[in-house]
This record gives sequence, structure tokens and C-alpha cells, in this order.
Amino acid sequence: MKLFSLATGVMLIAANAVAAPSTYNLDPGHTYPSFEADHMGGLSTFRGKITKSAGKVMLDREARTGTLDVTMDMDTIDFGAKKMNAHATSAEMFNTEKFPNATYTGKFTKFDGDRPTEVEGQLTLHGVTKPVKLTIREFKCVMSPMLKREVCGADAVANINRADFGVDYGAAYGFKMDVKLAIQVEGIKSE
Repeated sequence: MKLFSLATGVMLIAANAVAAPSTYNLDPGHTYPSFEADHMGGLSTFRGKITKSAGKVMLDREARTGTLDVTMDMDTIDFGAKKMNAHATSAEMFNTEKFPNATYTGKFTKFDGDRPTEVEGQLTLHGVTKPVKLTIREFKCVMSPMLKREVCGADAVANINRADFGVDYGAAYGFKMDVKLAIQVEGIKSE
């Protein structure tokens, strides 16, 4: 009986070890939250990105669960034009002196097999927190030949209304408030 109990205990420990979630630290060199925003009600489309972000992902592919936590440095908004960057960080728009970071925290809510396909979470931007759902279009994990560790990458998208977050500059000039988000992200598995 003791042998049976010991064997059962070892199998349970082994099963839990296999099913344990993994932690992935976001690689700042391969992670770029980017966006598309309207200029003058359809005159043109501004495109930019946040060049500095950090975060981590907890993922248990077997149990189909996980979480995502990301912090974005809003002072690093880059439209590719210094004047626009300065205006975007000013008090008239994102007011990065008062709100230096944007954050996103969420949980994986849908999977295709062991691949996450959706995250439901909360975006805090400009001091306002609202629910935002990310759709994961692509997701893949590989053993990195350079790092000798598992790396997972994803391409996620969402749409937000920036006025919902108190960033309504340009509305009086006919700017559309809808913003398309596209997030390219890679995470390195913790040792």
C-alpha cells in the first residue's frame, strides 16, 4: 500500500511539474506596441509606436490559462517626426509628465489547441482604465538558436476609442477617435 501511495504521489508531482505555467519576460528589442490614428477625418493616417516597453507573460499551454502584464513608456511615442512626438507627449494629448506609463493587464480567454487566441484585459492610458480585448492573430514558440531558451512570439490587434481615455485632441477638427493597435511581441522563457 505504501508503494502504491508513493507511486501515486510521484505521478501527481510529475503531472503538476509538466502542467506548471511558464514565465516569459518580454524582449524589448522585439516588442513594439504600434498604432494607427486618423488625421483630419480621413485626410491621412498617422502611424507610430511605443519604442520602450516591459512586461511578462505567465502561460500554461496545457491548462489553457495565462496572464499578461505590460508597461509602456509613453515618453517614447515615435511617429517618425520630432514635432509630432513632442505634441503627443504634451499636456494637450498624452500628458506624459503626469501619466508617464500606460499599462495593460489581462488573461488569456480563448485558445486554439494550446495556442492563445484572445486576451481580455484592462488598458490604463492617460490615467483612465477601460476594458480592451486583444485578438492574437499569430502565436508561435521556438527554441532560440542564439539564446538557447524557448522564445514565444505573437501578433495581436485591438481597436480603442482614444476619447474614452480622455485623449480627444483633434475631435473639434474632425479627427476620428478610433485607433487601431497592433502589437508585435516576443517573450523569452525565464530560467
